[in-house]
Amino acid sequence: MIATSLPRLLHSAGSRPQSWSQHLKIFGPLAIPSSLSHVLCEAGLRGRGGAAFPTHQKVQLVASDRSRRKYVVVNAMEGEPASHKDRSLVSAHPHLVLDGALALAKEVGAKDIAVCIARENTAVANCMERAIHERERHDNRGVTIELHTPPGRYIAGEESGLVHWLDDDKTLPQFRPVKPSILRIGRGSVLVDNAETHANVALIARYGAEWFRSLGTTNHPGTALVSISGAVKRPTVLEVALGTPLREILACAGYVDTPRALLLGGYGGTWIDGCHVDTPYDNDALAALQASVGAGVIVVLGAESCGVTETYNISRWMANESARQCGPCAFGLPALSESLAQLSGAVGDPATALKQLRARAEVINGRGACKHPDGVVRMVLSALRVFNDDIAEHARGRACRFAANSRFATVPRLEREGDLVWG
Repeated sequence: MIATSLPRLLHSAGSRPQSWSQHLKIFGPLAIPSSLSHVLCEAGLRGRGGAAFPTHQKVQLVASDRSRRKYVVVNAMEGEPASHKDRSLVSAHPHLVLDGALALAKEVGAKDIAVCIARENTAVANCMERAIHERERHDNRGVTIELHTPPGRYIAGEESGLVHWLDDDKTLPQFRPVKPSILRIGRGSVLVDNAETHANVALIARYGAEWFRSLGTTNHPGTALVSISGAVKRPTVLEVALGTPLREILACAGYVDTPRALLLGGYGGTWIDGCHVDTPYDNDALAALQASVGAGVIVVLGAESCGVTETYNISRWMANESARQCGPCAFGLPALSESLAQLSGAVGDPATALKQLRARAEVINGRGACKHPDGVVRMVLSALRVFNDDIAEHARGRACRFAANSRFATVPRLEREGDLVWG
């Protein structure tokens, strides 16, 4: 079921951002419950940035910290090339996102809110800036709201890397052996959630936990924004009830055939075979396919596509986007991409490359300072499962007949290609 019947995340979303008066007309004033974290627990809201961690647990962790100064950070960086959901949300309902940030700030005792949007997304940043100025005139509830525009690299959106940038202008992820753990700006504790999560907090504060649970599944209630691209007639962002079959979601983007494969969760996500399109879109159902909702991305590969070439293109870009602060990122990911280059037929010996690919993936996995290399390894290993036929052809030195067609996954131009290290 596509979620359109209730005033949720994209309700009344038009081509222009909602003003303060329009926002109040659609959603009404924000009334924050006396124990917001309890309501969030009852609602079962999980973060929509990728990890799906229970939101109330993060809130309680920061609320219990004794720091004198606390911060709420809205992560609208969206460095994932296949994702457009947060920019669509901010462009439509910036005040809904700010409502959620203000509600969370009250709950944890924060007086500072930092809204982070990649500096390359100027239209989205301008939209949020106007909304912040409106808040200053009408309803900031004694909280300082500032817009920040970090560089729009993939790794800059990782929450610890984003907080690191806010603290000392470096987009380097921080090693955290245990999660959740408290991130800090100076000595102050930080609560970080992505824009969609903040907007959901605003809706739950208004309408309650039972309303939120009226859509979705028991374990994964509510709706989720999904960015759909690839071999579809209408690349788009949809709001769907969690548990909606993948086939119904694809049909809304104009794709009614059985796809070759789907990439779920983004470029650090998982490939699944197209035969699984009747699987419900929620983490419980997708776990059987070793996949998850992740960052809310679905990339569709048509029947005439080569999974090896697509995976190589993505891995090459992901290697280029790494922080290069540890061995798995600096050397492991370029080496993994090199093996895929050989397997795709671009260079070298494909048969040897397949053996190297598995060995290198095993060495990289779980050894990075952050989860960036693990995500790339997960995506590559899922390609080995799903694209067996393509891989067999490539390993024999014969690129499959669809290799030249493969450009369904939109990969941006490499910015630092000369810096790649082939191990």
